[in-house]
Amino acid sequence: MKKLLIAAVLFTLLAALFACGDSKEELILATTTSTQDSGLLDVLVPAFEKHNDYKVKVIAVGSGQAIRMGQEGEADVILAHSPKAEEEMVAAGDGIERAAVMHNDFVIVGPASDPAGIARLATAKDAFADLAAASATFISRGDDSGTHTKELSLWESAGVDLAGQSWYQETGQGMGATLTVADEKGGYTLSDRGTYLSQKESLGLQILFEGDPALYNNYHVIVVNPDKHSKVNAEGARAFAQFITSSDTQEIIRSFGVAEFNEPLFIPDAAVKTE
Repeated sequence: MKKLLIAAVLFTLLAALFACGDSKEELILATTTSTQDSGLLDVLVPAFEKHNDYKVKVIAVGSGQAIRMGQEGEADVILAHSPKAEEEMVAAGDGIERAAVMHNDFVIVGPASDPAGIARLATAKDAFADLAAASATFISRGDDSGTHTKELSLWESAGVDLAGQSWYQETGQGMGATLTVADEKGGYTLSDRGTYLSQKESLGLQILFEGDPALYNNYHVIVVNPDKHSKVNAEGARAFAQFITSSDTQEIIRSFGVAEFNEPLFIPDAAVKTE
């Protein structure tokens, strides 16, 4: 009997030790695929976990889906690049403390031969109009992401009706996978600059159009509202938001990609006030 009691005590102590070894609380970060595909989160998440008692579970999806996860209380903190949807989330009371984090821009990439001739054009609107006029193969994410939302707005500004167009194809996948499909099919696509630069060595695609202010691409962090979603880890979400907007992390963002690509993949924005 005494031996059984000792064994039970030892088992309890060992169980407690194992539990302590994995005591970090989970924090669910729902974010756009570009932050993962570019490699940025591979740097930021370990840095956050090193100094905070949280284990980050990253769910990389389109911004639209990430925001819906926040609206349903299935994530603690959101990092997205779909301003209109973000503003609607905050206005509905599902998100709080939205703050600017960084920006880059969108670029139109395609085959070096540029069969639609968009490299000579002055505006993104003209580029999209000429892509349609040439029936050039265009590969869309088609996933309700921030990139997809921007792309659709550009088609609309160019007066293009996409219904029934065989040259227009959707992957339903993230940016990295969509770039690969566009490359395989010799087509065009709209990409955030960061993801394209991080993958360009494996692609034959080239940047054919860039620089229009209409292609500006900004990212915000949003804490999911714990008053509306009681299971949200609000303390962890605020810790992550404070981390990603801190001066030290903003410097990491500022230098990310410079050594490899001679330019940053993202420009820090935490000093920018978000209405």
